[in-house]
Amino acid sequence: MRMLAKALIVLVAIEHLGFLVLEMFFWDKPLGIETFHNSAAAAQSSVVLAGNQGLYNGFLAAGLLWSLWQGRRDTKIFFLGCVIVAGVYGAATAMASILFVQALPALLALLAVLASQDADR
Repeated sequence: MRMLAKALIVLVAIEHLGFLVLEMFFWDKPLGIETFHNSAAAAQSSVVLAGNQGLYNGFLAAGLLWSLWQGRRDTKIFFLGCVIVAGVYGAATAMASILFVQALPALLALLAVLASQDADR
């Protein structure tokens, strides 16, 4: 279970690094416009906000990777909880699919962390 928890945390971190790239560098490009179901005009008018959002996703990824390096269970739980809250909020305010793309993988990772009997508490 411990290896599964670590693998899922890495997966969630990689996912958030992908969000960083999409939101910071491709938001107003065809890939970003298609991914986020935006119009070119809406993407252009919100590009600065999306960049900020991408930076926050990068901080979440960094926190998740740091939690693995640090080896502390409470840090893993904290950052996974942050991702879950962000995913639920995003699903409620932006796109329902965010619940499945962002919150669900983090929830699965959190459950694996809670189920594992890590010595790194």
